[in-house]
Amino acid sequence: MTDEGVPAEIIEILGRTGMHGEATQIKCRILEGSNKGRIITRNCIGPVCIGDVLMLLETTREDKKLMTR
Repeated sequence: MTDEGVPAEIIEILGRTGMHGEATQIKCRILEGSNKGRIITRNCIGPVCIGDVLMLLETTREDKKLMTR
């Protein structure tokens, strides 16, 4: 994997997470590299919308799903 990251396109926004709702849980599709085409769940901080492209430094790790009470 390169130091500059791997592009991933946001395909779904799952909800807010974190103690104060500061992070957004998303599903994204990996666009390049050995995991190309794989859909993973990640947490990200900052404003995002469907169709945005993120640069992920790690594509093998997947975050836990949101729990609802």
